Amino acid sequence: VSSTNTNLYASTTEASSPFVQGSRIIRDELPIVYVYDHCPFCVRVRLALGIKNVKHNVHFLQNDDIPTPTKLIGKKIAPIFSIPEDGFIMGESLDIIAKVDSEDRFGTTGQILPATGRKDIKAWQKSVQILLRTLQRPRYVATGLLPEFQQLDGRHAFIKNHQLPPYEKPEWKGDGTDENPGMPMEEKLKLYAEAMSKDPAPLLEDLNAKLIELDDMVFSEHHCSEGGLSMDDIDLWSRLRSITIIKDVQWPAKLRAYMNNISALGDVPMYDQMAL
Repeated sequence: VSSTNTNLYASTTEASSPFVQGSRIIRDELPIVYVYDHCPFCVRVRLALGIKNVKHNVHFLQNDDIPTPTKLIGKKIAPIFSIPEDGFIMGESLDIIAKVDSEDRFGTTGQILPATGRKDIKAWQKSVQILLRTLQRPRYVATGLLPEFQQLDGRHAFIKNHQLPPYEKPEWKGDGTDENPGMPMEEKLKLYAEAMSKDPAPLLEDLNAKLIELDDMVFSEHHCSEGGLSMDDIDLWSRLRSITIIKDVQWPAKLRAYMNNISALGDVPMYDQMAL
């Protein structure tokens, strides 16, 4: 490495040291997180609890299970966070994380820095939304391995409610009226099957190029924004994790190291071993 390069990266290296995890927090009654494995909002909470080293139980909901979340919080939604020692239940991932990181019974408070308002990363996420829906959604159900999709009813519930591009939600789901009943289930199943049978190479080429763009935006292999691990990482990593269900993606070195480091730190596995 030349002296020029050493000087260039010296300050970055100093400013991007790994997050120092606190001691293990084990409550007498463990907190419970009710989640869908594929859901990035659910992953946010799992990741934050893992980073804070709070032992917790993960309850994977079946995708077609309406009674369980409704009994807990009044509707079918996830994540749901339960603190049994308080008889306390709440929803909304960002609110859950804010609560956990503000109470000293869950370790040092304020460990996760606030979001920095990265408009570049938000714009990047928006730019890949259609591409990732096309690649990820069929693979979630095709593996048959995600906990919420272990049974046919769960897979069909997902397909029924989650459109594939270029369709928009109103034409896919309908609105319950005779004028717009939505697409027949048989057609939805056919489109999901066709999506899996297509050669993914052109879409993978696009995705690989977009990951190179993102690699340039990520500050270091330990956190995506300057200053340390923050809510930027909680959100970004939770979304990027879903990409690991896609086989033969070419990750740039820094971005792949980032994925591996945050996965290990937060104790949330990725999908590489089941990628399709």
